[in-house]
Amino acid sequence: MRVMPLLAGAPQGGAETFFASLVAALNRAGIDQRPVIRTNPARAEALRAAGVEPLELPFRQWLDWHTGAGLRGAVARYKPDVALAFMNRAAAWMPSGPHLKLARLGGYYDLKYYRRCDHLLCITKDIRRHVVEHGWPEERAHVMLNFAEADAHPAQDRAALATPENVPLLMVPSRLHKVKGLDTMLRALVQVPAAYLWLAGAGPERAALEQLARELGVAERVRFLGWRSDKGALFRAADIVVFPSRYEPFGTVSLEAWAYGKPLVAADSDGPAGLVRPEVDALLVPRDDVEALAAALTRVIEEPGLARRLVDAGATRHRAEFTEAACARRYIALFERLLAERQMEKTG
Repeated sequence: MRVMPLLAGAPQGGAETFFASLVAALNRAGIDQRPVIRTNPARAEALRAAGVEPLELPFRQWLDWHTGAGLRGAVARYKPDVALAFMNRAAAWMPSGPHLKLARLGGYYDLKYYRRCDHLLCITKDIRRHVVEHGWPEERAHVMLNFAEADAHPAQDRAALATPENVPLLMVPSRLHKVKGLDTMLRALVQVPAAYLWLAGAGPERAALEQLARELGVAERVRFLGWRSDKGALFRAADIVVFPSRYEPFGTVSLEAWAYGKPLVAADSDGPAGLVRPEVDALLVPRDDVEALAAALTRVIEEPGLARRLVDAGATRHRAEFTEAACARRYIALFERLLAERQMEKTG
């Protein structure tokens, strides 16, 4: 089986990170791949390090004569059985040919970008419901869950980030954007005076969040770390993973908290609300509720045995459903089934 994953995304982001992880996972599972990505030397090098040689193309929105020709040439040379596009722009560039044309949806996207695709792979049941409600054929919409695995990075030295060793350390891995609820996180930190907070991510709201931290009097306990590729170092150093997002179709952060053995406190945006089991493998709080978030964090810090119960249940859930091997098996099984169905249609 030959698979051509397509990505025209941003330099950084959750979907972009998962693209590289999935390509690496399928490679380790023995799948022959030829990824085609928007020009990005760092991502290309990461894919090569995972054992897969990518093709880089511009994927520009306007006046781009190179991407179409490059995709047609790649299809002619590689002859993929499956092309798998990530998100809108790559799906809109889906190349013609006899291969299966699949797209992975990580959000509630406009289906106009997916007209060239045969099947949609939705990362939650709710996203699948969304695409079917908007006219996509039910039999061509499938649920394909994400995975997360712990990397090998040792724990970040707290002292190197001016963080005391003996304080509760909260960590939020997130793009610094309004939808991520980081302002709520900062306001809740006021009510958890013993804790420090690491915000790991980049984005347009950094200056506004830094200003808010100063206004709230918590700036001395907040560290803005920027985009980090060594996420395992941060997860291992943290005591609690917090996921305060207002809008989150899925949220791999939940899986990462379970994979790294950290208690999870999440807001009830669509993804976490449909994934976690409240009071079992995470604490779930209403979006934008500062008091509820602060109370949940205080519970994890102070309530005897709570953190360990959440960690143990999350680890059990992760091993059963969200490992790399389980995800790769799901993708390969779907590819094989759809290819077999297409062959049956051809032969009558």
